[in-house]
Amino acid sequence: MDFPKKQLILVGDRVLITPEEGDDRTRVGLYLPATAIETQQVQSGLIVATGPGDPVADLSTLDDEPWKNRGERRRSTMQARVGDHAIFFRKAAVEITFEERKYLVVPQAALLVIVREDLPI
Repeated sequence: MDFPKKQLILVGDRVLITPEEGDDRTRVGLYLPATAIETQQVQSGLIVATGPGDPVADLSTLDDEPWKNRGERRRSTMQARVGDHAIFFRKAAVEITFEERKYLVVPQAALLVIVREDLPI
């Protein structure tokens, strides 16, 4: 019997990162201070998936109770994108293993820096 392929879906404002290990210089050329690496305060890696963002109340309705609005909900914009390289607070990361690969799930608020390469037009 064939089972359908599993899918990893992020919720809220979280990003899925494949971590880089060890070096003081990231793949994109940023140097991390030795004190940050030694104490494991920060880590870097490649963003491979992002959540949809957090739900945000529509303030244009001016109701006293905006949560009662059952219409289409807006979501906060995710600044991080798939393919970005991120440096983030290691404390905020949760390590998971999915289909034998190690990932880190990190809230967008824990990202310190994003490096994005401009794609040619």
